[in-house]
Amino acid sequence: MGFNTLLKEYVALVTNHPDRYYQDYLATINAVENSSAKFNNQTVPFLYNPLFFSTEDIKSFQGLTNTLMGILQKVIEKFISSPSFRIKFGFDQLLEELILVDPGYEVNIPMSRFDIFYYRPGVFKFCELNADGSSGMHKTNELERIFLNTAVVNQLKTKYQLSYYELIDTWVNESLKNYQQFNGHLDRPNVVIMDWQQAGNLKEFEAFKQAYENKGCRAAIADPRHLRYDGQKLYYRDMRVDLIYRRLVTSELISNHQQLTDFIQAYRAGAVCVIGPLRSEIIHNKIIFKILHHDTEDLLSAAEREFINKHVPYTAEFSGEESLFLKIQHNKDNFVLKPKDQYAAAGVYVGKDYSNTQWQRLTAQCWENNYLVQEYCQPFVGPLIEFKQQQAVVNNYNQMLGLFVYNQKFAGLYTRVGRNNVISQQHGYYLLPNFVIGQNL
Repeated sequence: MGFNTLLKEYVALVTNHPDRYYQDYLATINAVENSSAKFNNQTVPFLYNPLFFSTEDIKSFQGLTNTLMGILQKVIEKFISSPSFRIKFGFDQLLEELILVDPGYEVNIPMSRFDIFYYRPGVFKFCELNADGSSGMHKTNELERIFLNTAVVNQLKTKYQLSYYELIDTWVNESLKNYQQFNGHLDRPNVVIMDWQQAGNLKEFEAFKQAYENKGCRAAIADPRHLRYDGQKLYYRDMRVDLIYRRLVTSELISNHQQLTDFIQAYRAGAVCVIGPLRSEIIHNKIIFKILHHDTEDLLSAAEREFINKHVPYTAEFSGEESLFLKIQHNKDNFVLKPKDQYAAAGVYVGKDYSNTQWQRLTAQCWENNYLVQEYCQPFVGPLIEFKQQQAVVNNYNQMLGLFVYNQKFAGLYTRVGRNNVISQQHGYYLLPNFVIGQNL
């Protein structure tokens, strides 16, 4: 059963019998509103529509994850060993210094989410690599938990085995493995989930906190400004901090470093296990796609270079020769402009979304201003259900899949859809639950 085959059956069930499922749709809205699927205390937007993935799809995700992680590992190792290679990334001195700190465990990137446009097994394009404060695990699991018992899914379960990837306890287990490499003498570390006090993902942090406590760990959610280092150990209030699950993104950590001296000193000294390490910025910063295309010829095998050329959108710095500027300005539908280090699609401009006059203004604004230019990749477009009052209406939506990667292995799915070319909170999106057909996960 190929990608989206079962989705067609789901859509047909609802559209052929909307009166049968409308009350369940309303009950699902109520269940989600009363769940902890929240961001900034707002219920996440969603459609009455899961996605379904086959065994073949999952094998494709596992394969592409393994291939890309192998490539990225080579890039990270060269960054660590080669000062001349490090220059290509353009990181400031403090960030580079912190990236070079050994995190004390084997895996350089313990947590990441690879966002892709997925068309079918073997046919996909990467959108971006999120390896810094990766989020969404709890929200998608809450939707999956609720949808697994909706009327339509229960109907499908009479014919198909459906399951989903659990992402909270799984991550806690993986992070504790990393901690055991850092300090094999302490089975139950004291854990801090670290982000700004006003961070919007509090419900997700609370889910992780509970999961750590269920493992016998003492756990807290803490603002990094409230951590104190005594020269030996790091503390949050009266609690010694052994393990930090870092959700604070690197760009904000560096820009606010003068307020975070205790954390930074403890990190430099190896006094606390920090997951993920600052070296996550090597692959998180959007310049990684430019590096992969332009600066790895002597680093990668022929097969790896072919993988990059086929699946990673061509990317270059939006600076230098005037001919590049004119090419981008006069071919707006083929290109996207992206800032090197922002998140949540901030500052991203898709040429298709603008008039010629607007695009001329944007290209002038972004030129020589720390921007990258990237080839435009059309997201996969698929039919999904919306209820308009009591009528089930099918509309086409752009889809973007997020592949969670825990300790370099594919761990689960996160799907956002939208009507716009940029699929994000800022530009309008819906979250969908994800089910796998025919496997116990």
